[in-house]
Amino acid sequence: MKMITLLVDGREEKADGLVVPHGTTILGWERKPHGWCRGEACVPAFRAASAETGDGVDLVRFAELLGRRAVADEEEGVVAIGEAAETAPDRAPDFPELTALRGTKVALVFWASWCGCRYDLPAWDALHRELGGYGFSLLSVSLDRDPADAAEWLADVAHPAVVDADGRIAELYNVINVPTVVWVDEEGRIARPQDTMTATDTFRSMNGLSSERAVAALRRWVVDGDAGATTRRLRPPTDEERLARLHGRLAAWLLRRGRAEAARRHLDEAAALAPHDLAVRRGLMPLAGVDPFGEEYFRLREELESMGIAIYRPLPDWQGEDV
Repeated sequence: MKMITLLVDGREEKADGLVVPHGTTILGWERKPHGWCRGEACVPAFRAASAETGDGVDLVRFAELLGRRAVADEEEGVVAIGEAAETAPDRAPDFPELTALRGTKVALVFWASWCGCRYDLPAWDALHRELGGYGFSLLSVSLDRDPADAAEWLADVAHPAVVDADGRIAELYNVINVPTVVWVDEEGRIARPQDTMTATDTFRSMNGLSSERAVAALRRWVVDGDAGATTRRLRPPTDEERLARLHGRLAAWLLRRGRAEAARRHLDEAAALAPHDLAVRRGLMPLAGVDPFGEEYFRLREELESMGIAIYRPLPDWQGEDV
């Protein structure tokens, strides 16, 4: 029997193949007479029957019963299992660093060392210091797949920071490029969904965005409580985006183990499913030994522009304001 590695909930687990023997706990769920249960939550037996066979329980089908997509590479012995579809898009998906800040306004700033937005970190950090007295905190989330790539940029910051090496937080917040900023209120609700905001004008010639207007909007929210956004719900991922991220997770796992050819298959599949997802397509270039600021990235930009796909996706409410 070939052991399978499960990439799930930010960790690796082992399973006895894609069909798990009966009587085995799966993803924390246990089979009981009336169905599969985890704590007080249960999947009724009649629903679970679609994942059960005479030989055991199909892992991929079982994950989908839980609202989680899964992508398996049986040849390479690995399965990536995604997050459950968000049922309350006005709530900010929790992760430990965010939970620790409950009771304060939080600006989640998604960035990466492979993006010019890394140069904005000192300016974001200055806002964290300036506005802290108003019950505000910045929390930066690096999408670097190698934490060492982010380390030098985080060395002197005062704000809390996390490196999302497995892409799980990006999946929870449906982040398809950086910089992306999400505002979360004191009660853990979305105050502003995914927005392209900058803290300096370093790359304004490329992104066309005014950092002055973005920062003015942030200050209004923190000081006056005016979030400004016309919607306070996260943009939900499409099914294709969810699958693309799982292919990206498999590609990252394979690249770290030197299995470049197998990784390329998953990178190609991710690109076909969600060509606009630069968090996957550009974000995995460093692991693949490709310069994320080089020719391949600019070819990717040209490809997306020729398809009419936006590189940056700012919300419109703050861009034309007077400051």
